[in-house]
Amino acid sequence: MNKEEISMLLEKQREYYRTGATIPVDFRIQQLKKLYNEIKKYEDEFSHALTEDLGKSNFEGFMCEIGLTLSEITYMIKHCRKFAKKKTVHTPLAQFASHSYRQPVPYGNTLIMSPWNYPFLLTIEPLVDAIAAGNTAVVKPSAYSPATSSLMKKMLEGIFNEEYVAVVTGGREENSALLNEKFDFIFFTGSQAVGKEVLRHAAEHLTPVVLELGGKSPCIVDRSANLKLAARRIVFGKYLNCGQTCVAPDYILCEASVKDKFVEEVKKQIKLQFGENPLENQDYGKIINEKHFKRVSSLIDPGKVVHGGEVDEEHCRIAPTIMDNVTWADAVMGEEIFGPIMPVITFDSFDAVVADLKTKAKPLALYLFTSNKTHIDRVNRQLAYGGGCINDVIIHLATSEMGFGGVGESGMGTYHGKAGFDTFSHLKSVVDKKTFMDLPMRYQPYTNKMYEKMLRMFLQ
Repeated sequence: MNKEEISMLLEKQREYYRTGATIPVDFRIQQLKKLYNEIKKYEDEFSHALTEDLGKSNFEGFMCEIGLTLSEITYMIKHCRKFAKKKTVHTPLAQFASHSYRQPVPYGNTLIMSPWNYPFLLTIEPLVDAIAAGNTAVVKPSAYSPATSSLMKKMLEGIFNEEYVAVVTGGREENSALLNEKFDFIFFTGSQAVGKEVLRHAAEHLTPVVLELGGKSPCIVDRSANLKLAARRIVFGKYLNCGQTCVAPDYILCEASVKDKFVEEVKKQIKLQFGENPLENQDYGKIINEKHFKRVSSLIDPGKVVHGGEVDEEHCRIAPTIMDNVTWADAVMGEEIFGPIMPVITFDSFDAVVADLKTKAKPLALYLFTSNKTHIDRVNRQLAYGGGCINDVIIHLATSEMGFGGVGESGMGTYHGKAGFDTFSHLKSVVDKKTFMDLPMRYQPYTNKMYEKMLRMFLQ
């Protein structure tokens, strides 16, 4: 789709939104039900597409993408009527007599730009929130996951008219053309570098933006942790989707006194979960393309590998890898890994770990394995990060009851459930002033001393 076609498409969506067709809650729920039914119909095809793009097994594709999306739709069908209602708030005595309330209204015409690592989930789930909030949407999936992107286009075009929900496929030219247009709201998931470009373009039109980015998410393991369980859960989260998860534990900060035991437990868990030769495991994924395969492979220091390190260049696969005795000077610590490499850094002082993390970029996630309540309290209160888990990884994003998002360098804004509905809505503040009386004290001339005393009584 070229620039002119994109401009015409967006004008169609503007005109459609102005009709008010998307505003009634019954309409929104009807669209969500249609989307749910079509996803169920296309479920097997999406499983195959995810396997083709990322090597995901059917089980992983449903657990981490299709199932979570269906859950979000079900949640919104159940709750969006309540979310869309106006909410009465307290009215100050000085504004007597009136009714004050907050009314959620859609932003209008929205743009959703999604990444390749979870191409179905991170496209359709924000779309669900946009629909529930009453918006139109232009969806731009990643060109790096062509099988899933083309199937989403086919499905969505079969459900919705393009003036309501449209899909634009393609690469940089299409991205640029879309960002040069004026939308009422932009939702972007992807890298920090592209996120900066999105924000620059949005600033030209003063368009509000949600950025779901990434970063180096730390995972702290102290000496009080249940090491066997910690290793099991960390291995699951680190190597899920071949490490290509924005909230995966990027690196391990392990207390020196238990580091060797922890590493041994991780080795055992890799074998238990992925087999003696993970590259022969058909349920273990692959790196998305050759470019990313080469980047991730270049971060492996053979001298520090204590497990794994094998690669299959032909199929863009890298075995689950552990690197020990890593320092911040190593290449693997210079960027977000986004692959199946687990660097282990040791520490002796928990205080020093907290102090050091305060100086680093705010991560999208942080994980702490411990039974020390003081450590839990310090991490929760003193460190800034998007979200995380205590004694687990990743699962904090798998719920519609909590918002998910980053902070600082890892993003801005949240979604999922009520947070997602609010993200795609403007909460309008309204005072409905009654006409049966009108207090005179606010009007000039300001010479009546009694009115001044009353005003001070109301406002102080």
